[in-house]
Amino acid sequence: MRMRAACRAPPAGVRWLSVGVQRARFPRLLRGLRAECEPGFRRCGPGRAAAMAGPRVEVDGALLEGGGQILRVSTALSCVLGLPLRVQRIRAGRSSPGLRPQHLSGLEMIRDLCDGHLEGAEIGSTEITFTPEKIRGGIHTADTKTAGSVCLLMQVSMPCVLFAAAPSELRLKGGTNAEMAPQIDYTVMVFKPIIEKFGFNFNCDIKMRGYYPKGGGEVIVRMSPVKQLTPINLTDRGSVTKIYGRAFVAGVLPFKVAKDMAAAAVRCIRKEIRDLYVNIQPVQEPKDQAFGNGNGIIIIAETSTGCLFAGSSLGKRGVNADKVGIEAAEMLLANLRHGGTVDEYLQDQLIVFMALANGVSRIKTGPVTLHTQTAIHFAEQLAKAKFIVKKSEDEDASKDTYIIECQGIGITNPNL
Repeated sequence: MRMRAACRAPPAGVRWLSVGVQRARFPRLLRGLRAECEPGFRRCGPGRAAAMAGPRVEVDGALLEGGGQILRVSTALSCVLGLPLRVQRIRAGRSSPGLRPQHLSGLEMIRDLCDGHLEGAEIGSTEITFTPEKIRGGIHTADTKTAGSVCLLMQVSMPCVLFAAAPSELRLKGGTNAEMAPQIDYTVMVFKPIIEKFGFNFNCDIKMRGYYPKGGGEVIVRMSPVKQLTPINLTDRGSVTKIYGRAFVAGVLPFKVAKDMAAAAVRCIRKEIRDLYVNIQPVQEPKDQAFGNGNGIIIIAETSTGCLFAGSSLGKRGVNADKVGIEAAEMLLANLRHGGTVDEYLQDQLIVFMALANGVSRIKTGPVTLHTQTAIHFAEQLAKAKFIVKKSEDEDASKDTYIIECQGIGITNPNL
């Protein structure tokens, strides 16, 4: 799972205002976009603006998070809104800048989804241009041919297929449990039930699990288009009622590793939460459903109001099982301490959907992550959605808790 920088103090350029309540308006941080409106340009339904030869939006991929997230957010919004796009300095903030296989396969899938035009898309490229057309739906495949995350492929494609002309089936191949990305278990157990509150459902069929370094995993995502997205209100956390999870091993790794991860995680959680049964199941992945060797753990906390929080960790060569279990448990506990309704890894994944929804959405979070700041910045610039971030008033001063509010643009699917 990605490790992100949390913003405990106001980021550069943000000024907290005290007018009865503390309020933060995310500014046009380091304006990375330029769109010069031409006569006759207007926002239409998905894919139509491109046909009207509108202006090309310029995105600086080195801003804020400076990685693949900028590419995913800007490309998805470009496709949905029909905005021709140029992204420069792609992944300039990374040790190996430019497109990696998972980014390239994601771009190619979005191009195929909408019969768009894509230039400059090759491994190592630091600049691409993309001109979207009508989003078609249908069956599409994206194969990273590496352990690149299938969950990140899902992130870029899901907003697009929601506004397609027909149902979609996405065959995503690569790593299902990969570092620096959500595990497929997180996507199914946490992301899916929360994102469906926007008024749609999707099916995620895990055909094969794949791990670093070989990949080889495959998931099939099926979903139907919607007319509009419904705004969400996740501000009431409730109390924790269940803690459960799975500790897995695959390939040649012994089952004892799974049991040790689970036991270590339970011991760690019980130091802080003593009144709940912690049910973490050790699992040996079937050999016909897992490619290669891997181990890891995910732990979920569920609340009385349906909020979901997670902690997860993947095993690495030379790292003992106890350490993997404890890392996941500590991550979960940290996400429970801040009093928010979503964990640090779900924050930014909700932003694009909030921006597109028809009405005001609100979520309560812990410290606002750099990934969330980045998603807000580009959602404001491309979609023209309006976000407000303010310190939560109903938490004690010791808790770093915020409300993220968005006035969505209410985009309508012209095909339905």
